[in-house]
Order: sequence, then C-alpha cells, then structure tokens
Amino acid sequence: MSAPHRRERIAFVASTAPEAEQAREALIRRYGDVEPANADVVVALGGDGLMLKTLHDFMRSGKPIYGMHRGTVGFLMNEYREDGLSERLAKAETTIIHPLLMRAVGGDGKIHEHHAINEVSLFRQTYQASRLRILVDGQERLAELVADGVLLSTPAGSTAYNLSVQGPILPIGASLLALTPISPFRPRRWRGALLPDGANVTVEVLESAKRPAAAVADHDEVRHVARVDIRMDRTIVMRMLFDPGHSLDERILREQFWY
Repeated sequence: MSAPHRRERIAFVASTAPEAEQAREALIRRYGDVEPANADVVVALGGDGLMLKTLHDFMRSGKPIYGMHRGTVGFLMNEYREDGLSERLAKAETTIIHPLLMRAVGGDGKIHEHHAINEVSLFRQTYQASRLRILVDGQERLAELVADGVLLSTPAGSTAYNLSVQGPILPIGASLLALTPISPFRPRRWRGALLPDGANVTVEVLESAKRPAAAVADHDEVRHVARVDIRMDRTIVMRMLFDPGHSLDERILREQFWY
C-alpha cells in the first residue's frame, strides 16, 4: 500500500453561488489558503461547471484538482464535508485525463485553437441542417452527414452532452473517443463510431456559406467554420483527485446501470 501524499498547501477556488463562497470562507478559516502557484493541490467548490473551469484554468500547471460539491450537478465532485479535509486529500486517488485540441479554420482562413475536456461539437447556425464530411486520419469515412451537428467526446466527457444525444458511455481508462451525431437526418442508420484516442478527426463543413456551422470546445465557440481538426493532446496531463471508492471510473461504471 502506497504512503499517503502530502498535500498540505491548499488553494481554494469557488463558484459565485452563495453556498460555494460560504464553504470557501469556512474552509479557509480551518485550513488556510495559498496562492495557486504555491499550492500542493487546488480545491474547487461548486458544481461540474466550476470543475471544468478550474481544470481549464490550471490545465498546464500540473496541479492536482480536488472538487467538493457545492453546486448543481456534481458528477465530477466529491462529497462536501468541512471536517477531515487534510486526511481526505492525503488518501485521494488520482485520475489522469488529457484534453482534446480543436483547430478550427474559419471561412476567412483564420485558425482558432482551443482545448476541450469534455467534447468538441459542431452545430448548425441556422434553421437548415448542416452538411458535414468526416475524415479519420486523413481517410474519408463519411462523405456526407446531414444533421444538426456532430461531436467528439473524451471518456471523461462521455456522460455529459455525448450521453444526452445517445452516445456511448466510455470507461475512463478506455483508449477511445466517441464520435456521435446530433439529430442525424442522413444517413438515418448511422449512430456514430468509437475511435482510438490517437485518431485525428477532421470535419469539413459542406456548403458553409449556405449552411453555416459553429465549432465549440467545451465553452469556447468559433462561428462560421469551414474545417475543424480534432485530436487528443497528450502533452497536457491533468490530475483529478477522488475519495477512495468514489473514483471517476466507478462513477462512469455506475452510470451505465442507472435507470
């Protein structure tokens, strides 16, 4: 059995929700607070939206992130308790995740790069369905998808928007990405694909002037895109901390038996 980790210097961040801010004040009184640059761990107080923001904010820092639920949805969070935080942090188990890198080319040729922890999505911008061409590692796999859009999800994001559009739930340790259509019209029977996480996915927007589409990496949106390239960025390593017995692996497995 490995020795507990020393995570004594804590930086607390919180959402703007009153219960999250009150929790932050209470925890600082008990455990102190340091600047994130000097912290051993960042503790995020809020819901899943705050956790995603914190992961983005500290994406390149190497700091482990431990969330406690003081918001609406808490799938990515641990249970909130004021007592015993130091001991919980010392015993917490690590889940490593990598983000997707979206490289979107606008109709004017300008390139926009953003990272996504959950998914990269393409959406129609008008009343007309999008017409999309999909390539994997440079090889055309779908000449035309007529749909509201399409998304590429990580295992960590597979229980979020991907699941709501009938995409598959992926175990956190699976070396896979989920490519899922959003309200597909043609081909009617195509329900998506499971891809190796080393794949390079390209989505080209056909008739982009007539049927404009937007690309979104988590919360970063680029409108009127002509082409989007997506791949997993393994140069970035993020560490999420969970209480023993309540890991992200366990939550994703449990989600598959929820009804």
